[in-house]
Amino acid sequence: MGFSLYSLIEAILLFVNAAAILHEERFLSKIGWGSDHSTGGFGEDPGMKTQLINLIRSVRTVMRVPLIFLNCATILSLLLFG
Repeated sequence: MGFSLYSLIEAILLFVNAAAILHEERFLSKIGWGSDHSTGGFGEDPGMKTQLINLIRSVRTVMRVPLIFLNCATILSLLLFG
């Protein structure tokens, strides 16, 4: 089992799947990453934690439907080509 472009794409797909299934109320709020509406004052850059929460939230919103098709294609390619 060597390192190839396909294995890199598959690893990225697994990480995106992991970010997409994180539930905000059940998991993220328990570790202190829940919905925090205080993004700072006017002109201040949001912190790293706020940016990561926004990234997880946007992955859940934008990638929901494409992930279904990407997962199906990955499963079919693994079934056909091993």
